[in-house]
Amino acid sequence: MYTDENHKYVLITPAKNEEPFIEKTIMSVVKQTVRPTKWVIVDDGSMDRTAEIVSSYLPSHEFIHLVRIRPCMTRDFGRKVAAFNAGLEALGDIPYRFIGNLDADISLPPDYYATILSEFEHEPHLGLAGGMIHLRIGKNFMSRHTASDSVSGGVQLFRRECFRDVGGYLPLPGGGEDAAAEVMARMHGWLVRKVPHRDAYEQRRTGTAQNGVLRARYKEGVRFHSLGYGTTFYLCRCVYRIGDRPFLIGSLLSLLGFLTAELRGYPVYLPALAVLYLRSEQRRKLRQMLRQLITGVPLPS
Repeated sequence: MYTDENHKYVLITPAKNEEPFIEKTIMSVVKQTVRPTKWVIVDDGSMDRTAEIVSSYLPSHEFIHLVRIRPCMTRDFGRKVAAFNAGLEALGDIPYRFIGNLDADISLPPDYYATILSEFEHEPHLGLAGGMIHLRIGKNFMSRHTASDSVSGGVQLFRRECFRDVGGYLPLPGGGEDAAAEVMARMHGWLVRKVPHRDAYEQRRTGTAQNGVLRARYKEGVRFHSLGYGTTFYLCRCVYRIGDRPFLIGSLLSLLGFLTAELRGYPVYLPALAVLYLRSEQRRKLRQMLRQLITGVPLPS
């Protein structure tokens, strides 16, 4: 049973031109069995009805707050972090135990946050948790497979102390602020956990433009290089995910992007200590995989 003290959480949602999706996200949060103490939606200079839709819910839902920031003429990955930080500032001194990012195109089941909060209550060392995001491919949804110690940025929920240790989201030029936060959390001794059977649904369609998908997979490789991933580990990752859409070519392009960034000496933006920690994790995982291949003994879950 939750008390007012142990389930206090806040959400921040950066939103830019999310008119087709934002209302489903709002309804998902409104219907939560455990609502956030405060939810700040940051309109990042939208040119559509995003702010108007959010505003229509404000009179009847006092926990929802709208913040508008000036539009930026250039597109860069650090903009989302700037919008999140504007929401963070708008929280003021409100007390809370957990803080989360929720993307503006995500829909959730009514007991989603109640279940995630329960995981935190049962594990004091859990610092970052969230469910599995399912991507909309045409008319269907497909799961976004990630490791059990990885949570998609669209639904990341932090214990407040963990978020403090991480230092918030880093405005990385190539993106990947959510992956960086996971690494920093684990480096500081916090557990990061994807909660099974807690599904979130990304309403924005992906895979409708093949050229766009191929370009995204190439940029994915460049982004993971900027996070300091080891070459051998990333090669194994691409092999493991060879069945992801687009089949085979997606993994090849991702690897090409990574190797291109490495050969051209693109910078790594994750702090040096975090890179050292990340690569030590990756070496450990590679040793475990090799041991499993040799002995046939399944890896611990």
